[in-house]
Amino acid sequence: MGSSESHANKWAVLAICCSSLLIVAMDATAVNVALPSIKHDMHTSVSTLQWTIDGYTLAIASFLMLGGSTADRIGRRRVFQVGLIVFGLGSLSCSLTPDIHLLIAARVVQGLGGSMMNPVAMSIITNVFTDRRERAQAIGIWGATSGAAMALGPMLGGWLTESVSWRAIFWINVPIAVAAIVLTQLFVPESRAARPRRIDPPGQALMIVLLVSLVYALIEAPGRGWTSPLILALLAVALVAALLFVAVESRVAEPLLDVRFFRSVSFASAAVTAILAFAAFGSFLFVNTLYLQDVRGLSPFDAGAWMLPMAVVSMVFSVSSGRLVSRFGTLPSLVLSGMTLAASGCMLAFLRADTPVWYLMLAYVLFGLGSGAVNAPITTNAVSGMPLSQAGVAAAVASTSRQTGTTVGVACAGTLTGAGAGMIGASFAASTHPLWWVIVGAGAAIALTGVLVSSPWARRSTDRVRHLLEEPAHAQA
Repeated sequence: MGSSESHANKWAVLAICCSSLLIVAMDATAVNVALPSIKHDMHTSVSTLQWTIDGYTLAIASFLMLGGSTADRIGRRRVFQVGLIVFGLGSLSCSLTPDIHLLIAARVVQGLGGSMMNPVAMSIITNVFTDRRERAQAIGIWGATSGAAMALGPMLGGWLTESVSWRAIFWINVPIAVAAIVLTQLFVPESRAARPRRIDPPGQALMIVLLVSLVYALIEAPGRGWTSPLILALLAVALVAALLFVAVESRVAEPLLDVRFFRSVSFASAAVTAILAFAAFGSFLFVNTLYLQDVRGLSPFDAGAWMLPMAVVSMVFSVSSGRLVSRFGTLPSLVLSGMTLAASGCMLAFLRADTPVWYLMLAYVLFGLGSGAVNAPITTNAVSGMPLSQAGVAAAVASTSRQTGTTVGVACAGTLTGAGAGMIGASFAASTHPLWWVIVGAGAAIALTGVLVSSPWARRSTDRVRHLLEEPAHAQA
């Protein structure tokens, strides 16, 4: 009976962790469909709307690794519950705020909560599911939940926006967060790392400065001009922060991000692939939401329904790609992903206000295939060849790269289409063409990284980095 109860508790823990992933991931896609309604209600600009998306993803990207290391130090259950509280309060604030700037601030609070939930939830799952077979099943369900959230997000967001209000997207998070807090106290055991990593304040501060200054410059440049003193200053700050980050992290005993990881072609390609793929995904969602509602005149629900084929195909291939990678390595999945993203971008590069529905659906399905196929190889290449002691950190960097890519993609979408300067109208479809050609290039680059990471040179670099990272452990022993 004790064994049966313990088994049941494991799956209860997984359900609780998946519920946190569901609300965090769903908010990243559901809010996109509500953007035109938020714009209309709050009489705001498109560049400000970009911050409602990027404030959220930027906070997650900036604090994700800190959330994980803090949980390892003071307790995973405790930090997970704090994350749920912060996310719930942020969601409640989003639903009540009367001002766009307060909405952006509340979205940042949501992101802070999310940064304490997802990485910690994965640590809880790996700590509870000690059996290798059960752990693989649990991680598979976790991945499927992420795909389901992406598929449901646009539809649910559109339905709530149209039938109730865009604020309802945030209302539904609150009871889920409250239930998860109570259930976590009842079912989730407390755990800590045997040897938690130290906090790295200089590295954390420099990462925030780098991301915020870069994203701010990309979002505001269309309205202010690329030669604006503010934009040039922000780009200079981002460059200096990047250089200082590398210098500082090379000298810290336990850095936020060990820059030696990037000597591995496999790891470096995983980070680059994640940024490229999720930048394409973030810009795709942002631009298509505006196109479908402001150009084609669809309702929020219909706009979500039109993007559902893309989301469903992405969910299916997120799962099947994992099997493909385990059997054939990352090369087929990365080439498939890159080529289908490029094909979709090429089709959308001829987008018009009256593009036939079948043509649009085919482009969306191809994009969903490419987005789904890329997830498993990103994680596999990130942890490939890493010592077990570093695998968790490497996976966290891959997750941070995904969030960073989404943030940069939304920022670049306004710059490349002119939407950031308010240029939305009948000609908006034509103004998106430069963005789609950039996505064609991103797809080609993803396919190229797949070929590169499968080369003997890449495997040798991964072996060298593994031995390099294992050296302190041998010396300590």
